[in-house]
Amino acid sequence: MSSPRAVVQLGKAQPAGEASATASQTAQQPSSPAMRRLTIDDFEIGRPLGKGKFGNVYLARLKESHFIVALKVLFKSQIEKEGLEHQLRREIEIQAHLQHPNILRLYNYFHDARRVYLILEYAPRGELYKELQKSEKLDEQRTATIIEELADALTYCHDKKVIHRDIKPENLLLGFRGEVKIADFGWSVHTPSLRRKTMCGTLDYLPPEMIEGRTYDEKVDLWCIGVLCYELLVGYPPFESTSHSETYRRILKVDVRFPLSMPLGARDLISKLLRYQPLERLPLAQILKHPWVQAHSRRVLPPCAQMAS
Repeated sequence: MSSPRAVVQLGKAQPAGEASATASQTAQQPSSPAMRRLTIDDFEIGRPLGKGKFGNVYLARLKESHFIVALKVLFKSQIEKEGLEHQLRREIEIQAHLQHPNILRLYNYFHDARRVYLILEYAPRGELYKELQKSEKLDEQRTATIIEELADALTYCHDKKVIHRDIKPENLLLGFRGEVKIADFGWSVHTPSLRRKTMCGTLDYLPPEMIEGRTYDEKVDLWCIGVLCYELLVGYPPFESTSHSETYRRILKVDVRFPLSMPLGARDLISKLLRYQPLERLPLAQILKHPWVQAHSRRVLPPCAQMAS
C-alpha cells in the first residue's frame, strides 16, 4: 500500500486534510467565492494539505467571511510545460457545474501572472487512501457505505454526461461525517455521446477496453467501482502484480482471485462489476439495490440532501 501506484498519464496535486473543521464550517455555503472576483490577498493561508508536481494545496480562510476552503495553487509554467492547459480548463468547467453531497465542490477559481488558484470545498478527514493505509483494509459496513455513496455520485455524473475515468482511493476525500467526496476531475470528460478512446487513469484500475484501445463509455466507471470495492475489503487491488505486463494480462483475462475472507455478498457484487464486456457490468441503479450494499451500508445524507429527496 505504501508504494506509489503506476499512473498511465500525469496526475496533479490533490487536497488532503485532517479532521479539524467544525460541523458549522463544513455546512456553510460560501457566497463570497462564487460572487465576485478574488485575489490571493482575500485569503489567510494556513498549513499545506497536499503537494504535487504542478503545485500545492493549502488550508485557507476567506478574510471577509472566515469561510474555510482548500486552496489549490498550480504553477502556470509547469502546466504549460506538460501541455495540460486544456485538461485544466476542462477540469474546472466540469467540477464547477457539479453539485452533489458526494462530490467535492469547486466554488471558483482565479489566476495571476504565475499561478492558477482553485477554491475547493475543504474535506476535513483527508484522503480515503490514507485511511486505507492506516487500517490496511476496511470492514463491510464502511466499504458498503462508500460504494453506495460513490454509486449515487456517479449516477449524478453520468446523468450529466460526465465520465470520471479515474476512480481510486487517492481521488476520494472524506467529509466531516466521513462521507466520500469525489475530488479529482483531472481525467474526467464531458461528452454527450459518452464514448471515448483516450487511455488514462491508474494502472491497477484500468478496464480491459482502455488497455485494448477500444471505444469506451461511462461503464469504465463501473469497472473501477468493482476494483475499489475489492481493494477496500482486501487491502490491495485485484490485479496487482510484480510487473506492468502481468497486471495488463490479468486485467484482460479478468483474473480475479478472491481470498477466503471475502464476504460472499461482496464477492457477488465485485464479480458482477469486473466483467470483460462493459454491457455485462452491473448498472449503477442495481449497485444501489444490491443486497450486500443494502444490508451493510450506513449512509447518512446531509440535511440539504434529505430535504431534496
